[in-house]
Amino acid sequence: MSKSTNRRWAATLAVAVLTAAAPAVAQNYGTLADFDNANGANPLAGFVQALDGNLYGTTENGGLYDRGTVFKITPAGVLTTIYSFCSQPGCTDGAYPSAGLTLAFDGTFYGTTHNGGDNDWGTVFKITPGGTLTTLHSFNNTDGVDPGAGLVLGSDGNFYGTTTGGTALNGGTVFKITPGGTLTTLNSSFLNAAEPWGLVQGADGNFYGTTWSRGANMNPNVCIYETGCGSVFRVTPKGTLTTIYSFCAQANCADGAYPYAGLIAGTDGNLYGTTGYGGLVTRGSRYGLGTVFRITPAGVLTTLYTFTGGTDGGIPLAGLIEATDGSFYGTTFYDGADNLCRGDGCGTVFKLTPPRGFATLHDFNPGTGIGSVASLFQGTDGLLYGTTRLGGTSNLCFQGCGTVFSLNTGLAPFVETLPGAGKQGSTVRILGSNFTGASSVTFNGVPAKFRVTSPTEISTEVPSSATTGIVQVTTPSGTLSSNMLFSVSQ
Repeated sequence: MSKSTNRRWAATLAVAVLTAAAPAVAQNYGTLADFDNANGANPLAGFVQALDGNLYGTTENGGLYDRGTVFKITPAGVLTTIYSFCSQPGCTDGAYPSAGLTLAFDGTFYGTTHNGGDNDWGTVFKITPGGTLTTLHSFNNTDGVDPGAGLVLGSDGNFYGTTTGGTALNGGTVFKITPGGTLTTLNSSFLNAAEPWGLVQGADGNFYGTTWSRGANMNPNVCIYETGCGSVFRVTPKGTLTTIYSFCAQANCADGAYPYAGLIAGTDGNLYGTTGYGGLVTRGSRYGLGTVFRITPAGVLTTLYTFTGGTDGGIPLAGLIEATDGSFYGTTFYDGADNLCRGDGCGTVFKLTPPRGFATLHDFNPGTGIGSVASLFQGTDGLLYGTTRLGGTSNLCFQGCGTVFSLNTGLAPFVETLPGAGKQGSTVRILGSNFTGASSVTFNGVPAKFRVTSPTEISTEVPSSATTGIVQVTTPSGTLSSNMLFSVSQ
């Protein structure tokens, strides 16, 4: 287990005491792989889909040196460990990756470890699909410590991220790092225990994130620590930081408290996220069991759902995804219909369609996984993929080493562009499946020159007359559309 002192796990990791055999798994849910410590253990993050069509992720623990891994898994469930951290003396290559990977245009991945490196304060690394790892930066406290969240690829081609501590105020930082490894601290004004967690770039070009603690409001009946209940912030690419919302602004923290995960940018231009506590107080919990919220870039927050701890689950520690049907999907860490974990549920997978549509899609149990803390990922095959931190069939970790799962909700296959925006004439990679024999590629209806480089990748150029819109690929089995608008700049 990592030596990280991050408080977000302190109140939640004592999850489950197994009390019964696991029930049958629903037909649309499948366990793809069980971690067994040798191939990794206790994943905290979800996936990214690579140029080869496979999924890549990390585990915080396990591997050859029990300091975490990078792994590949096929959609059929064949799991391969491609790197074990602490392979170098003194763990200078990093240790305990708690975040997922970010895919770069060249097909390599970028990520962080929250321990290890030259100073044991964490690293930023690059790794190839074949497992060749390069440490780009080792944090040294003056530029931050414990980069627990992943990186976001900015529109300028650089990567942006956060650390949860370090610097004079010990509250964390926002940083930029070039693909070559030059790191610049953009902002270090967070106060002690703020713990900024992850970034997303909005349509306005600014970055948005959450702090687990701090903020302007404090409710001693809900806020567990005396530092505030968390916030949403905006930071410009040059580092100007503004708090746009402080949680627990409403009576009894009905608006939520303690956002454990970062935000996503919705297709409507708003931002969406979860809080682990706050909201409706039920089942004897004085803290509330969490919320789903929408917030505008200007800071107007709307609570979309409050968890009850019943069949809907409770305490969502993971963020959301917006799938191709326009609905939001996520997981909860506790509760649900199957009371096989400490007399309560082991967590759920849910679907939320604003304004009022909510459905529980799956109840976790010891056999299929316990306590998902990773955001779901939608593959180009339309399926949802995720991980659980505990559970599964292995007895080599306390309460299991965790699992990889898929969930078929009936969503159709699609294509994804890399990058998601570009100038006319720029090169774009299109990711998907079954591209062999593709006959056309269009950008918002304008035909483009293209080359099928593999069954899972197409190389193309943005046509000179293209405008912002959907990218479509015509294959022998049908026409596939992109999951997002491709933004064309002149």
